[in-house]
Amino acid sequence: MDSKKNVTETHYTLGALLRRPYDALAAEVYQGIEDSGHPAIRPAHGRVFRHILPSGSRAVDLARAAGMTKQSMAALVEDLDKAGYVALVPDPSDGRAKLVQLTAEGEKVQAEIIRRSAEVESRWASELGEEQWQSMREALRLLFDHLEPTG
Repeated sequence: MDSKKNVTETHYTLGALLRRPYDALAAEVYQGIEDSGHPAIRPAHGRVFRHILPSGSRAVDLARAAGMTKQSMAALVEDLDKAGYVALVPDPSDGRAKLVQLTAEGEKVQAEIIRRSAEVESRWASELGEEQWQSMREALRLLFDHLEPTG
């Protein structure tokens, strides 16, 4: 084993092969979000933007979908609520419960995350070659569809 490389660099585990591109994508996307005037948005907030339903979601459902505790999700929702990206509204199906809904500003940020992610993907596809990129993407989509959500 090369003593100048860590286990990840030596064995290329699936986790490492998925993590490094994801980390690079997230860093670029969220730096762009910050640069576009949303310094309160952090990569952790992606768990809300990624899982929230268009009609709104209960925090407990967001936590389950994101695979995190209710308390941790509540902290993310509180951050976003204070910054004006989400609002807590009564749940029409249960007056005691609250739904987390994106505000107009939250919808803009969500769209910006999607747009910036697509830009990175397009650039990477150009760098790797379209055929190889599509092959990799299709394999990941098949795996995605095959696996149950972990949250």
